[in-house]
Amino acid sequence: MKLTHSCIITENIERLREFYKDVLKIEPETYGDGYVEFPTECGTLSLFRLADHEKLAPGSARSAANRSLELEFQVADVDEEYRRLQEMEIEWVKPPTTQSWGGRSIYFRDPDGNLINFYTVVAE
Repeated sequence: MKLTHSCIITENIERLREFYKDVLKIEPETYGDGYVEFPTECGTLSLFRLADHEKLAPGSARSAANRSLELEFQVADVDEEYRRLQEMEIEWVKPPTTQSWGGRSIYFRDPDGNLINFYTVVAE
């Protein structure tokens, strides 16, 4: 078994598409007006318009209500990413911090409030 996609269901797909395009520096693959994918080395982050998702599974999702999931992306240099992302309007949760397990992380939220962690392994 392998996890292939993490999907964010949102009411404002255009806003999230532009946010993740800028944050991840990945050109999204668009499938119609209501679904986009950001392929990464280990899986795909997808965005799905809530109205379109409702047609498939009515009442099963609510956008911008997540407080229990964190998207984590390993980056080459978390401090460099932090400096780059300072140019964007981002809700910061935690500035660059070296964790006790040897990772260096920044935590921030996307426009729907989803938590994102960019990290760099600094000690094995």
